[in-house]
Amino acid sequence: MRIFVDAICKYCVAHGIACEVKSQGWLIVMQRGELRRFAFGYDIGLNSAMAHRIANDKSATADVLALCGVAAVPHTMFLSPKLGKHVASDESSEAMHALLRGHPNGLVVKPNEGTSGRFIFKVGSEEELARVTDAIFASHLSLAISPFVEIADEVRVILLDGSPLVVYSKQRVSDWRHNLDFGARPILLESGDARAACIEIAIKAARAIGIRFASIDIVRVEGSWKVLEINSGVMMEALGKLHPELVYAAYNAALDKVFE
Repeated sequence: MRIFVDAICKYCVAHGIACEVKSQGWLIVMQRGELRRFAFGYDIGLNSAMAHRIANDKSATADVLALCGVAAVPHTMFLSPKLGKHVASDESSEAMHALLRGHPNGLVVKPNEGTSGRFIFKVGSEEELARVTDAIFASHLSLAISPFVEIADEVRVILLDGSPLVVYSKQRVSDWRHNLDFGARPILLESGDARAACIEIAIKAARAIGIRFASIDIVRVEGSWKVLEINSGVMMEALGKLHPELVYAAYNAALDKVFE
């Protein structure tokens, strides 16, 4: 059982809340008297629909953060040609190649929506770009392109209403990615300048898109901290294997807000 599901079930038992797990744990129905609440995927139900949609869209997140003066890695969205000419621009291909020409160190191409580090590619040539975009568009309706940057450190901040619940770095095993699903190891950050800086920028990012409960990934590039992405669904499965007490406490705090 996912620790997310287990945490919710245990919370409900402890607080006299009826809990029904549906769809193999993807949907959880919680009810106390006439008050009914839902958890879906890794979304516990605290965030507004708009904040959730912006966070789930890497390009939209980058655009809003830039508008609000929050340092972030830029992401440019491109729509699949399968959506038709009235939606997807005929100039998309040339715009992609222009980005490649403008960034000699290469690009990172990924689905515009989604998490877990799947379908993330580094490309450095027009041939690679064509192959990767075809692969992503085979299963996604949009993709996001960002310049490849050398990431010295990546830190995840779990925020609840502007307060940090958990802060940890992602120690990669190999490769250029820091994704936990690809073997990166979560290392708790207890104190220090890096932790304080990451919390500060995470709070600014959360306020910019109006999100209450989120995991925010911060990266250090050329000595500066920037937001990489914001996740509305707070997934802590990897962290739960090492520090389950912190994960349960974080979800409990969020559920207190849900039922307050």
